[in-house]
Amino acid sequence: MLYPDLFKSFERVRWSMDNDVPWDQFDASKLSPEQAQTIKWNAITEWAALPATEMFLRDNRHDSDFSAFMSVWFYEEQKHSLVLMEYLRRFCPDLMPTEAELHAVRFEFDPAPPLETLMLHFCGEIRLNHWYRRAAEWHTEPVIRAIYDIISRDEARHGGAYLQYMRKALVDVGDSARAAFAKVGVLMASARRTAQALHPTNLHVNQSLFPNDTVQSRLPEPGWLERWLDEQIRFDAVWEGKVVDRILHNMSLLFGRPFENATALNRYRKELLASLAAGALVPAIAPTAG
Repeated sequence: MLYPDLFKSFERVRWSMDNDVPWDQFDASKLSPEQAQTIKWNAITEWAALPATEMFLRDNRHDSDFSAFMSVWFYEEQKHSLVLMEYLRRFCPDLMPTEAELHAVRFEFDPAPPLETLMLHFCGEIRLNHWYRRAAEWHTEPVIRAIYDIISRDEARHGGAYLQYMRKALVDVGDSARAAFAKVGVLMASARRTAQALHPTNLHVNQSLFPNDTVQSRLPEPGWLERWLDEQIRFDAVWEGKVVDRILHNMSLLFGRPFENATALNRYRKELLASLAAGALVPAIAPTAG
């Protein structure tokens, strides 16, 4: 089991909202109304860890180890929402999310293959780590800069934990897991070719609620994310390239072969599919006795 060691490692680096956030350094003159509004939207978005956890627990009933780790992941992700709301409570109380606004992003996700979902969220943690690093640079107020730096490091650790569960799946499941991870990896490493921000909170997850079945679509201002990325924190091609490089680097380590781009990873995916298909055909073409 991975959960006991992951729990211990996360405990060693856990930060305190009271002691590790420099609340006394707040400088109102360095916080614009535009910047403050984006903090509210991120606080609501982070609240969506609640339905994501419900999805993980439902779709991983077969895996008590991973499900136990959700207790740590859920705690830390909800803490991100809480620290952003605490910032607003202290310094911009008129922007505090209402309970109704938070509850709006709690809705059921359709069942999905757990390995693909694991890979999707691994890539999501890498992306969010980079988004928050860029947000820390964009903001000018010292306290929120410190908060985004803290939670960006949390997201990196979460990605590392997911990677451990992916390695475990390679041992337990083999090429089926490799094919699942490569499939999502190709999509996530091709994000620069799409207009949509490829993060779990921006993907459709409930067909019966379409098109209002993304977390972002259920925020009071659904289009904020694209504006935040393109016009505010300016998450440009250079930063997107950093995300893609981290995904490909980790896929190279995971699969034991280099992937310089999404095309190389896609070739590997096709090799895996061909191998799996050939293996499935063996019983049908094997010669009969006599």
